[in-house]
Amino acid sequence: MTRTRIAVAGAGYIGQAHIGVLENSATCMLSAIVDPSPAARAIAERADVPIYATLDELFAQDKPDGLVLATPNQLHVPQALQCLDARVPMLLEKPIAPTVAEAEALVRSADEAGVPILIGHHRAHSPIMAKAREVIVSGVLGRLVAVTGSAMFLKPDHYFTDAPWRREPGGGPILLNMIHEVHNLRMLCGEIVAVQAFLSHAARGFAVEDTVAINLRFESGALGTFLLSDSAASARSWEQTSEENKAYASYADEDCYLVAGTNGSLAIPTMRLKTYPRDEDRSWWKPFEAGVVGMVRDDPIKHQMEHFGAVARGEAAPLVSARDGLRNLRVTEAIVAAAKSGAVIELPRD
Repeated sequence: MTRTRIAVAGAGYIGQAHIGVLENSATCMLSAIVDPSPAARAIAERADVPIYATLDELFAQDKPDGLVLATPNQLHVPQALQCLDARVPMLLEKPIAPTVAEAEALVRSADEAGVPILIGHHRAHSPIMAKAREVIVSGVLGRLVAVTGSAMFLKPDHYFTDAPWRREPGGGPILLNMIHEVHNLRMLCGEIVAVQAFLSHAARGFAVEDTVAINLRFESGALGTFLLSDSAASARSWEQTSEENKAYASYADEDCYLVAGTNGSLAIPTMRLKTYPRDEDRSWWKPFEAGVVGMVRDDPIKHQMEHFGAVARGEAAPLVSARDGLRNLRVTEAIVAAAKSGAVIELPRD
């Protein structure tokens, strides 16, 4: 087959990850890089593809089949609008926009243009998450009752000295890290309709939070708790348990989610499953049938790119749509608002 031509805008850390999977894809190919920096020119030379300083230059000279937007957050909306005008499908890195208002405007524009946008919540393409969702949807856990989750890890001191803005509001784990977790929780348990939160900055004393305790209510009636911290020496985070990103040390005995229903529970990502036999009375005095759900581990960025190729070819709808990106951002902003106000924040239902 003729490989789908994908350009990448932004040759930073995540842009280079996309470039890497494109160079090894059987269905897609890297057609160009868009980035004005001298470092990006060297990357383009190594990949043997043309480089452009702006999207306008790219679209004027060699319009691709699809475009990855891996540029800074403040550029997401204006550059996505350029792609819509050029009618180029895009993989837009998360978050969809810096604010909910901007995200809502972009979703409206995308709906009007009819150009597909895949939001880069790459964990949605994880084989582990796909299997976990399959188990939950099968009904083996019964009616969902509760979920507990955590993203507890220790960011080094130089993370903050290298970029002092990370010490200020907007640089903490709610806006930088929690958006990943929100999409995972929505995949596993459905829509989030209300949140509460407490935050602390006691560990580091910065203006920005370092630890957050979050309560969640789902549309189904299930409840959730989530503990988020970038100052906790813990391995209970997706990166340190899933084994998907080899840059992180991994611990096979740890989980970061537990989903419980009326008939059983599933720990993720170890995939330990405990259920009651369906033909017996269920009780905490009765033993569970215990086992481990078989699954594979593979790079979700690779799977995401293969899916984006299908989206660009018109063969698939985005697994994570622009509207999904908006919903994730709404929940994240609601957590910030709840932590500041101490109130329960209800989410709009659309």
